[in-house]
Amino acid sequence: MPSSRSQIINFIEQGVIPPDKVDDALAAARITPNARAWKTFIDHLMLWLGGLALATAAIFFIAYNWSDMGRMGKFGLVEVLIVLAVMAYWKFSDAAAGKVALLTATIFLGVLLALFGQTYQTGADPWQLFFNWALLMMPWAIVGRFPAIWLVWIVLINLSIILYHQTFRGVFWLMLDDENGMFWLTFAFNTLALIAWEMLSKPWPWLAERWAVRLLAVGSGVPLTWLVVYGIVDRENGLVLAGSAWALWTAIMVFVYKMKRPDLFMLAGCCLSGIVVVVTFLGRQLLESAEAGGFLILALVVIGLGTGAAVWLRNVHREWQS
Repeated sequence: MPSSRSQIINFIEQGVIPPDKVDDALAAARITPNARAWKTFIDHLMLWLGGLALATAAIFFIAYNWSDMGRMGKFGLVEVLIVLAVMAYWKFSDAAAGKVALLTATIFLGVLLALFGQTYQTGADPWQLFFNWALLMMPWAIVGRFPAIWLVWIVLINLSIILYHQTFRGVFWLMLDDENGMFWLTFAFNTLALIAWEMLSKPWPWLAERWAVRLLAVGSGVPLTWLVVYGIVDRENGLVLAGSAWALWTAIMVFVYKMKRPDLFMLAGCCLSGIVVVVTFLGRQLLESAEAGGFLILALVVIGLGTGAAVWLRNVHREWQS
């Protein structure tokens, strides 16, 4: 059945609702936010910005006063902030303030680990900082049941993979010596994370945040698209493998997010990835002779592909509403 939003829009387009009553109709259907919704949004925005400002202020305070503060003073300040943030979460666990406090405590935990490494010069590789950070914050992520915390964890694992690959040119038994190895690793990890997130969003409703799923899809699609683009530019560097993986990934994404879990953002991302790949392939062919006409053809192709993608997305959206 069409949603209230689509019904109101159809009525406006058909002229059923007079122009002077459009604002009243939008407000009655709760399409436009009212004063209470704006107050809640601004309150949450200020709360999140305040928490992030507090975390960054602690970092810059320690950095600016590094030579003036003693070793125990630095550690004591960060540890006190972690304890206060955890206590704030314990008090406001079910409210937005509790989530902000837990995220702030997670950032302070990373600051403590960085402070420890900088103070004692353990000689550990850089990837260990982010991996230990992700490992130590996992209990908080499990207890908090908050998508933003899990996204921080996923980002830390991505950084650990990248830095580990730069150090050892591979991960465990996967010896990926070429420079594209870390893109394959991040693509594989983010794709698995995306699949797991979608599968667990039904039994765990708190995971059903579309913005988090979309960020995971971006983390999966960007490295794969880069691999295809690099393979096109450098024809001897795994174009067949990257192209096959990209085609399969695109087909699955379009099928899932068009038929199973409608999501226009995901389909738009697939269209953008396709446009980048097609334009790169044509540019590789047309610009080898360095003729000016090739740029004109590429510009027309970009306009045509962009228009076609917009029309297709609009038709898909109307199909969902019908």
